[in-house]
Amino acid sequence: MKRILIAAVVLFLAACANNPESKQAELAKLRKEQVDLSSKISKLEAEIGEKNVEIVKDVSVYEVVASTFKNFVEVQGKIDAEQNVQVNAQAPGVITRVYVSIGQNVSKGQVLAQIDDAVLRQSLAQVQTQLDLATNLFNRQKNLWDQKIGTEVQYLSAKSQKESLEKQIAIVKQQASMYKIKSPISGTIDQMDYKVGQAIQPGVPGIRVVNTSNLKAKALVSETYAGRINRGDEVKVYFPNINDSLSTTLSFASKTIDPASRSYNIEVNLPSKSAYQPNMLAILKIVDYKKENALTIPIKAIQKSERGDFVYLLESGKAKRAIVKVGNTYNGYAEILSGIKAGDQVVTMGFNGLNDGDSLKKI
Repeated sequence: MKRILIAAVVLFLAACANNPESKQAELAKLRKEQVDLSSKISKLEAEIGEKNVEIVKDVSVYEVVASTFKNFVEVQGKIDAEQNVQVNAQAPGVITRVYVSIGQNVSKGQVLAQIDDAVLRQSLAQVQTQLDLATNLFNRQKNLWDQKIGTEVQYLSAKSQKESLEKQIAIVKQQASMYKIKSPISGTIDQMDYKVGQAIQPGVPGIRVVNTSNLKAKALVSETYAGRINRGDEVKVYFPNINDSLSTTLSFASKTIDPASRSYNIEVNLPSKSAYQPNMLAILKIVDYKKENALTIPIKAIQKSERGDFVYLLESGKAKRAIVKVGNTYNGYAEILSGIKAGDQVVTMGFNGLNDGDSLKKI
């Protein structure tokens, strides 16, 4: 059976070899394959030629210049009036008169309200009558004594009685003054809760007087900055609610750390301005580090590797990798202590996939 199959195949091949049409079909097939191969070869040659062309990458650069670098510590504080006092009654009683109203300007020592002092006034009138009599008797006794009439004991007794009543009147007047609620400072009435007929007690606040001519911005700073933030340091004060700011210096920095908050107080004197109000929000940006002729670059230009921080520089149209030492950072910029110099052009955008020696074009 196997022999028969072999013989049949040989006869078939021989028949094909002697058939001209089969040869033409085979030739056409080979020519088609040749065209396809030529097309593929041309395509590969074009691709290889493109790879040999130098690639130029577009990058953004930042030119390094020497300038003053400042690092700020930002804390939140508030405006406080140096003269912002609650006025309290010194004696219990009922309010009989209120002499001022909210918003009114008052002077130091001015009477703001009166507490009922009728009993004291009656007592004062009674003692005054006794004093008048004692004064009259003393004057008579003194005249007699000057004429060497009477005894010295009579003269001294009249004098003692008169002086005793004078001291008593002074005490009553002092007590009566406690029934007058007076302003301890000059300023503006910012709070008035007392009303006629109201019973009040000492120590219960009801009137506030504020003097806005001496305002300060106060804040608490963490003890971490102790020794770095001191009196005289530069500070920028922002008032976000009134869209205002000013540059000044710290007027006070406490030397004592609060054990509860682990912080210490700082203060800034403010100019007199109607827009500034006590307890208004204030943002203080204090300079805790300053360096002249510092070299700074955008933080986004700095990359990290096992060898440390580095940047790419644009030099003569080529990329150059530079290892840098970074100092303080603030507001998106970093102080560079070494690795670059003034005038260098640092690549800030387009450095992804960049290698030393790559051709660059600044955009």
